Amino acid sequence: MNDAIIDLAREVMGSPWVYAVIFGVALLDGFFPAVPSETLVITGGVFAAADGVPNLLFVILAGAAGAFVGDHISYFIGRTAGTKLRHRATGKKSGAMFDWAERQLNERGGVILIVARYIPGGRTAVTLTCGTVEYPLRKFTFFDAIATLSWGVYSGMIGYVGGHAFEDNPLLGLGVGLGIALTITGLIELIRHRIGVRNRRRAEAESAGSAPGAEGSPDEKPQELV
Repeated sequence: MNDAIIDLAREVMGSPWVYAVIFGVALLDGFFPAVPSETLVITGGVFAAADGVPNLLFVILAGAAGAFVGDHISYFIGRTAGTKLRHRATGKKSGAMFDWAERQLNERGGVILIVARYIPGGRTAVTLTCGTVEYPLRKFTFFDAIATLSWGVYSGMIGYVGGHAFEDNPLLGLGVGLGIALTITGLIELIRHRIGVRNRRRAEAESAGSAPGAEGSPDEKPQELV
């Protein structure tokens, strides 16, 4: 059974169309996070190490280019539909949330964009938010280029390391690559959670000293963009 799966994977990865598939899947993942683009890029890296095909550089570039285009589609979805939603958000709470998100992006948008690229689902939320709050397109493009290229290198190299370590068993190499990726994602999530808890406690401490009944400012919200 394993041999049949490996043979099928080799046939797919050995096809010259594999780069177009990687590009397309990464593009879709930019605004439809249920698509497993990272897994596909890691798989490409595994077989690049084990069999020499596909070409690792092309795998990385195809994944990064697809992610870059997909992120911009997500941005423009936010710029159109999201902006309309924001303009309709006349309530004090919802309006404050958008204002807070805009301030966070203006202050540390580059870091948020790059870190969110490594969090499945989080990357889409951030790119949509960037469009919704009309984060400058030039800055978005610059930081997203860094984010997607680094993500492509990261995913491809994780697969390559796993494939090189288990050249005779690509499935095991894929398992190792995915395990490394999940571990790193888990660490990022843990750090993000700890930062969120710290910010909530700080906000609660600050609000405790304010007048009774006064609403907290948007800056007191935890960093949940990523």
